[in-house]
Amino acid sequence: MRKKTNRRKFIKHTTIASVAAMIIPRHVLGGVGYISPSDQIRIATIGAGGKGKSDTFNAAGLINGIGTATEQIVALCDVDYKQAAKTFGMFPDAKRYKDYRKMLAEMDSEIDAVIISGPDHMHAPAGLDAISRGKHVYIQKPLSHDVAEARSLTEAARKHNIISQMGNQGSSSDDIRRICEWIDAGIIGEVRNVHCWTNRPVWEQGMQRPKEIQAIPDSLDWNLWLGTAPERPYHSTYHPFGWRGWWDFGTGALGDMACHIMDPVVRSLKLKYPTHVQAFAPFHVRNWRRIDSFEAPPLASTVHFDFPERDGMPPVHLVWYDGGMMPPRPAELNDNEPMGNVDGGVIFEGTTGKIMCDCYAANPRLLPISNMKRFQEPKQTIDRVKEPNHQQNWISAIRGESVASSGFDYAGPFSEIVLMGNLAIRSLYAQEEREDNGKKYRAFTGVGKRLAWDGINMKITNYEPANHFVRRTYRDF
Repeated sequence: MRKKTNRRKFIKHTTIASVAAMIIPRHVLGGVGYISPSDQIRIATIGAGGKGKSDTFNAAGLINGIGTATEQIVALCDVDYKQAAKTFGMFPDAKRYKDYRKMLAEMDSEIDAVIISGPDHMHAPAGLDAISRGKHVYIQKPLSHDVAEARSLTEAARKHNIISQMGNQGSSSDDIRRICEWIDAGIIGEVRNVHCWTNRPVWEQGMQRPKEIQAIPDSLDWNLWLGTAPERPYHSTYHPFGWRGWWDFGTGALGDMACHIMDPVVRSLKLKYPTHVQAFAPFHVRNWRRIDSFEAPPLASTVHFDFPERDGMPPVHLVWYDGGMMPPRPAELNDNEPMGNVDGGVIFEGTTGKIMCDCYAANPRLLPISNMKRFQEPKQTIDRVKEPNHQQNWISAIRGESVASSGFDYAGPFSEIVLMGNLAIRSLYAQEEREDNGKKYRAFTGVGKRLAWDGINMKITNYEPANHFVRRTYRDF
């Protein structure tokens, strides 16, 4: 028999009994609504420009950057002060750094919590440093750059008993909880197939490394920006935005959006490690010859994940689409009814019906949509998040007033699923030298491979070259 989802299973992390890791609740000091300086959480941000700006504003208690901060922003770190200028301006009393290691070392006793919103390849190095010092952490999605890093962050957060949150804000929405309740109530029967898609990438992919040499901007410390990634010359195609389209720094469309789009699927269907993954992607051809970029994700990809039975639920086949790829249009949709929204969507295919939602689990509806006219919501079994946003949910969890929606006990294994998909994509380009009638050639041996995954041990068991992408080597910087 299937086990129903309750609050504890939905969150899968952080009980309010974890008093040792939490700040004294505000009402103890001065009554409801009062926040004394001693009650404010002292926050530092790594990657204060870009997405780190809104993460910092929200965590500080500002709405759209407006109002009076309810928490202390004590330090801001960014390798490019120009990109972080607006955040610096909002918090003029915060100490400024370019090297997060120096910030954490010098201000160790003055920081309670750390937001990490830089490029993907620096999430785990900065996060592990902060966690080792006992800091609560909020890390943007995806949690890490590779599978092994996600596992390390999960284990570190548990070991140091800190409050963690991944930046997939749909996790704090009412709609994702409604979807879980619909699935639990059997509204569409047993779910065996799911389709997830996105409109990303909205940056360049599938390109060759630029040969042009550009001057490093005066505001940027290029060595610190590269961090653990292999050394290469500066180019504006990497910073401040295009890094998502380069394997050394980003995780492509899948890494960028799957932690949002797949969230209601992983939660409601209680998915963990896939048993098999297979990827498909296009390639460039010039004069009958295949032209590949081994440094950038492909223009588009389709990834198939197979999950085993769990908690009395049947096996699930999940398909991911990006770069313009989409699942077949459901016959239940009218011609003028959109599939998902502009950012993407999800379709759950059950034995007795279908559910579709937009990106971030938003706007769930039955198919055909006309069924919603007579639909009665099942009984609410999962508590809703009371905080105004995902970052404030993390802050409340630190205080012991709530539970983090996407703590690493959930977000870590979830990120492993996503990054396992990237491992399959990158395996398409694995080659070996072969010979045919005396002529040597390079064969793409990963094409057509359905990779068998031992999730517990983080190992591909049927294609050794793929294991190269489980864990990367860090550059000293």
